[in-house]
Amino acid sequence: MATIVEFKNYSMGFKDDDGQVFNLLDRLNFKVEEGKALGVVGESGCGKSMTSLSLMRLLPDAATVQGGEIFLEGKDLLKASEAEMRDIRGNKLTMIFQEPMTALNPVLTIGQQIGEILQLHHPEMKPDEIRRLVLQSLVDVGIAAPETRIDQYPHEFSGGMRQRVMIAMAIINHPALLIADEPTTALDVTIQAQILDIMRRLKKASGSLMVITHNLGIVAEICEEVVVMYAGRAIERGTLKAIFDGPLHPYTRGLMASIPTMRSEKKPLHTIPGSVPTVYDFGPGCRFAARCEHCTEQCRLTVPPLKRVGKDHLVQCWLTFEGEVIEHA
Repeated sequence: MATIVEFKNYSMGFKDDDGQVFNLLDRLNFKVEEGKALGVVGESGCGKSMTSLSLMRLLPDAATVQGGEIFLEGKDLLKASEAEMRDIRGNKLTMIFQEPMTALNPVLTIGQQIGEILQLHHPEMKPDEIRRLVLQSLVDVGIAAPETRIDQYPHEFSGGMRQRVMIAMAIINHPALLIADEPTTALDVTIQAQILDIMRRLKKASGSLMVITHNLGIVAEICEEVVVMYAGRAIERGTLKAIFDGPLHPYTRGLMASIPTMRSEKKPLHTIPGSVPTVYDFGPGCRFAARCEHCTEQCRLTVPPLKRVGKDHLVQCWLTFEGEVIEHA
């Protein structure tokens, strides 16, 4: 199966006012295959959004790439010019951003904002053809009365409808990869379910999908592969079945245990003590050490090796797992 996107030993960090660089993303290695959906999960501050912004080459000014490669269909995006990236963004690579309530321009109609993508990437396209394709994209994401809605402004749409518009903008050029960054944030449960249903249908009909989320339920609904991130490292990755049936890293286990179930109503919900450290507080060893109940001196001082514990399952931890060490710190 063809690989659409691949991170190879990718690292990035942030410069402070004195020019010192603090590492955030540390030697990321994972891929998204054609027609597959990958879920990138972890708490806020784990580097999920920085991973997607690295892929889009939209990092903030203070960010600096420290090494590695990011490939899109075999092309290293880190070596692409800004002109090449403008052609790739919104075309082969698209993104649904976190906040549908603020991501749209309030002074342009929905039709103008979706149609602008076609104008940029297909300047030869006639206005009538652009309008026809925009109308079809609104139908594809389940917006009723598209002939009326296409000429309305964002303030005339609810949060869930704005998210549908964002999805329509992202899919209109049939990208090779669609990145969805917290696609159901700030939406109520019924609207979340509708958005997930749209994304499931689109995944079957189009290319690959990369879902950035802290919600394991979303991952279970639409993803085949999972990357668990903590403090800028991919501490566990594998197939959905491998990760959900047999989580190994203490952080992954903690995330799984924190999911409420029908049987947990009379018990206190599980929590992971502490919080994700900032880039200024990372220690020399495992970044989860301060919150881990299994922590040893070795964990605090030395970065754990990456082990292959199954055909489709890798984990970065000092705990004793049967498996092959494939990468030393």
